[in-house]
Amino acid sequence: MPGLVLENVSKWYGPVEAVPEINLEIQDKEFAILVGPSGCGKSTVLRMIAGLETPTRGRILLDNVDITARAPKDRNMAMVFQDYALYPHMSVYENMAFSLTLRKVPKAQITRAVQEAAGILGLEGLLQRRPGELSGGQRQRVALGRALVRRPHLFLFDEPLSNLDAALRGGMRAELIRLHRRLQTTSIFVTHDQVEAMTMGTKIVVMKDGIVQQVGNPIDVYNEPINRFVAGFIGSPRMNFFNARLLRADDGLAVDCGAFRLRLPPEQWPCSDARLGDAIFAIRPADISITPIGKADGNSITATVELAEPLGAQTHLYCRVADLEFLADIPLQLRLVAGSSVNLTFDLARAHLFEATPEGRRIPTRPVEIASALAFTANP
Repeated sequence: MPGLVLENVSKWYGPVEAVPEINLEIQDKEFAILVGPSGCGKSTVLRMIAGLETPTRGRILLDNVDITARAPKDRNMAMVFQDYALYPHMSVYENMAFSLTLRKVPKAQITRAVQEAAGILGLEGLLQRRPGELSGGQRQRVALGRALVRRPHLFLFDEPLSNLDAALRGGMRAELIRLHRRLQTTSIFVTHDQVEAMTMGTKIVVMKDGIVQQVGNPIDVYNEPINRFVAGFIGSPRMNFFNARLLRADDGLAVDCGAFRLRLPPEQWPCSDARLGDAIFAIRPADISITPIGKADGNSITATVELAEPLGAQTHLYCRVADLEFLADIPLQLRLVAGSSVNLTFDLARAHLFEATPEGRRIPTRPVEIASALAFTANP
């Protein structure tokens, strides 16, 4: 179905290229997340969509209509900001009704719209209060309500949860998800928090230096990161990376990290002999487990615990093997002291291989049925 399309959109501030050419399509009713580190251009992209910034080049289409030159007020979009942007001298009711009042909407219609939004967001008893009398979470709901009463074609969220504490952020994430499911309005949400991206989005757009790195549903991006940056940015705790060499070993292949060597399963063998040599071996902390003594397999290593962080249902183990440090996320309550030795097994079926280059692109692998026959070729 028609939705929002950015065609060859770029933004320059004088000689500075803030956003190189970007092409992006967001389908109708999607909840899309623009995620990346601070300064990656995600808010600039959102502001160009809203009409607050003018693209230097390119077109922005909404339902196949070119809106690039339209004023913000003519785009039928509602934006929720990080700092709430509420009028302190107005009541909650007046803040929520403000945009409709400016449009000279009949008072009875304004009242119905505000009361309906207040009911959805749990603000019925707060309509006569002023923003200074509200908590951070309540003020954020008022900002959402002000956007909601407009019945926009598109919701735009610019890091709206950043000012809330951890507990409130979790609650507001759930409210936003429920709100989207109820209204089915296309939404674009900007954040630097990969947890928000993973839990809220039906589509995530990972950005770095103004460039889109990968687009997809959260689970696919988590499981199949296209490069080292995406692999390290998406997922918590952060993925472990090791400088390594891919080489032949006995009747298969191995990854040699210097302090230890691991045999790769057939599904992890690179697509050609040309891929052997220097590489980056990566594995998530959750894919490293403790192996009981006497039950070790060929992919187990002995490591020294540098620090153990018990988190209740799980324990973070900061480990060392020779000069290599890495993190294991163990779903157990462990009481280990620094200096303890543990036997660890790597789930290599869930490991990742990347090129040892600045781009760090993912190394393609052969299908299992081909790799198992040791069918290598010099051509990728």
